[in-house]
Amino acid sequence: MWRLLPYRGHMALHHHKDRPWRVRVDDEDGTPCGAGVLLDDRHVLTCAHVVRYAGAAPGGTTRHVRISSVACRPEWTRPARVAPGTWVHEDGTQRGDVALLELDEPAGCGTRTTLWKAPISGGTVRVYGFPHADPLGMGADAQLAGSGGREGEWGLMKRVRLGDPWIERGYSGAGVLARGGEFDGRVIGIVVADFVDGDAKAAWMLPTETVLTYLPQIGELGFVEGDAADELGRSRGALAEDVLDDPLRLALTQELTRQLDSGRPGTVVVGTGGTTAVGDSWLVRLVRTADPAARATVSDAELTGAPGDTVLGLGAIDAAYDARGKSVADVCGYLARRFGLPNGDADAVAWHLLRRRPPACLVVGGVDRAEDPQALVRELLGTLAERARSRGLRLVLGFEGAPPQDLAHDVSLDPEPIRGSVVGGVTTAQAQRVVGRLAGEEDAAAALDQEWGVRFFDPPRLPPRDAPRLRVRLAVARATEPSPELTAVHDRAVAARAAVAGFDHALRRMVETHQDLSSTLELHRVRAARYFGDEDRRLAELHAPAARALQTVPIRLADARRAVRRYTDEVNRRIEEG
Repeated sequence: MWRLLPYRGHMALHHHKDRPWRVRVDDEDGTPCGAGVLLDDRHVLTCAHVVRYAGAAPGGTTRHVRISSVACRPEWTRPARVAPGTWVHEDGTQRGDVALLELDEPAGCGTRTTLWKAPISGGTVRVYGFPHADPLGMGADAQLAGSGGREGEWGLMKRVRLGDPWIERGYSGAGVLARGGEFDGRVIGIVVADFVDGDAKAAWMLPTETVLTYLPQIGELGFVEGDAADELGRSRGALAEDVLDDPLRLALTQELTRQLDSGRPGTVVVGTGGTTAVGDSWLVRLVRTADPAARATVSDAELTGAPGDTVLGLGAIDAAYDARGKSVADVCGYLARRFGLPNGDADAVAWHLLRRRPPACLVVGGVDRAEDPQALVRELLGTLAERARSRGLRLVLGFEGAPPQDLAHDVSLDPEPIRGSVVGGVTTAQAQRVVGRLAGEEDAAAALDQEWGVRFFDPPRLPPRDAPRLRVRLAVARATEPSPELTAVHDRAVAARAAVAGFDHALRRMVETHQDLSSTLELHRVRAARYFGDEDRRLAELHAPAARALQTVPIRLADARRAVRRYTDEVNRRIEEG
């Protein structure tokens, strides 16, 4: 689609296609060096290394690059130079690599481009670059893949389809355009690098939030919209490593990291004793390791030097919010803006988040310190918590006191000591062994529930996982062996194993019943066909509802049993009469 705008320069009219922000960055001789995003008539965002290729980096052989349009008619070219203090590049690292260019003369395009803060954990994007084979520009699709590694601040992109055009030199600096979802058609970052090794192809992007950290000017000039990924803690800057000096907080950090890294959906409830108090707490620190903005202020040494399982991948958490003192409307408003939702009321936010693809990872801290905690849980968080696992949502709810007893959850990381026997006698090794067995059985039960539980009406409820909390308490109790808590942990694990075994038995009975009914229905269908042929209308009218009852989710076994019995009784009666 073309737009027709009045041109303020020496020409009467100016035309441009959609996405007029697509520009090419050339050196002084007109050789293409990369791509850029035209923010307005005077500013272009690109990669610092593109400017270096063109020889115009600070201290380079020239002060100018040339910006050439690819979406405008007539085409235009303008000289541009790096705005003071905006060339950011650390060669050989996955950091920075951004520059803001100022055109010597206005482009006259009349466009204004917004960069959006958006989740980068998944979704499809399109980029437009200038490979050597096509200096006029070519699009390439990619799949966002979250973190590009434990270090750095670049988001990973992977090829969508084998054989499609892919990102190569000439795409650096190109805008990353979201395709589909709530941010469809919006620029959410820029391409910074490509990787090609035979058929293995990937690329990296710099998210808008990281760009803004390096270039606050683009925010001051009004080129950025959307809410930040991390609104959990009020302080910003370096990671608060001292919170990990405490064995309990270290164990909680490691356990929640494992839960989130596993990609396993469900609700994790974290409560108390001040261990999750919003501020410089372990939870705030962990969220910050995934935050695109905070990553730009944290060195690689801090990330790699942190204890194992205490650092999340870049973008692993899509949104984190401090609910202390906030209303339901405040929480919903943040989530609506962060996820680009059209409506910010509780019902609409819950509906969209439970159906979002890819499913979101969300942290809400200080739930019980909200303006009205009961309303927040009743109107929004309770609904999300109850359906998180079935919908693929990963939800972490932090409480400074005890969470509501009736709040649905899949994992509780209650850090309080486990009460039980006042007499010791169980060793750390014994407790670890039974907790390890419990963890394996909980994994198997979750897999069975994922395969079959979602298919039945009124299936047995999967018990919440106890192994994560028990591992936390083990990490603390083993430091003081012999400890009565080791016995309490052991006994709790034994009881949890019994609960998991009960669930497994109940669900497998439903599976076996379904399989028996299916086998019975098929056996009698074959018998009926042998005696009466496949075209017997009366039997077909009885077989169809029985087959549907066994295949339509949610499967109601009582209804299926009755339907199968009606069919088999009729088949047997007909055969006996015959």
